[in-house]
Amino acid sequence: MSFVEARNLPGHVGIIMDGNGRWAQLRGQPRAAGHREGAAAVRRIVRAARRLGLRALTLYAFSEQNWSRPEEEVDALMVLLRDFLLNERDEILDNGIRLNAVGNLGRLPSLVRAVLDPLRRDTEANGQMTLTLALSYGGREEIAFAARELAKAVAAGRIGPDDVTPDALRAQMPSLRVGDPDLVIRTGGERRISNFLLYGLAYAELYFADVLWPDFAEKDLYAAVASFQGRERRFGMTADPRAPTTRIAS
Repeated sequence: MSFVEARNLPGHVGIIMDGNGRWAQLRGQPRAAGHREGAAAVRRIVRAARRLGLRALTLYAFSEQNWSRPEEEVDALMVLLRDFLLNERDEILDNGIRLNAVGNLGRLPSLVRAVLDPLRRDTEANGQMTLTLALSYGGREEIAFAARELAKAVAAGRIGPDDVTPDALRAQMPSLRVGDPDLVIRTGGERRISNFLLYGLAYAELYFADVLWPDFAEKDLYAAVASFQGRERRFGMTADPRAPTTRIAS
């Protein structure tokens, strides 16, 4: 953490947690073992983010496309999700974390909803950090949902066509209620976004880590944040000649 500037933290960090399956395969273990180690990495990184002082953390836990995986793998992931929520309930509550979830939550099995929904209600007043789990989530699907909502409003006469603006569309997206992501991290060595927070990441800083998600440690999170702090964010404008060239502490 000595390399991280406390005054220039990203407000909202999103993480594409990639590499569980490859981690297991490299060790000759079933994919479920990689997912179990991935759940341990989630605990580690949530705690590190809370200590660092991040305002919002969004984890890409399960995509809409992941439903096409083998049934036994999907079932194992749902059980791991339930177990994570049960095991981390007290820590989430004790540390003032607000748990949120975005995506097509109606597709989640009852064993998950029975734990997820009460914890969301019980933490909705917490304000230290918002932890969002993207579950059965897709960025394109979220944009399509927002467009449908605005189309319904126009058809009903509540708004006019000229009211369909970028801000109006953004307001219909649950994933962005904590703000656009400032930094999006992907583990596992891949260089793609995979349908994650597509609308919000228009000006996000991207950080790709070669480490597989089960091995992603606190130092890796700090390295990503330090990289963010060393960049000049211009949001389409010209560079400020007065801006410092780096914000990383020596």
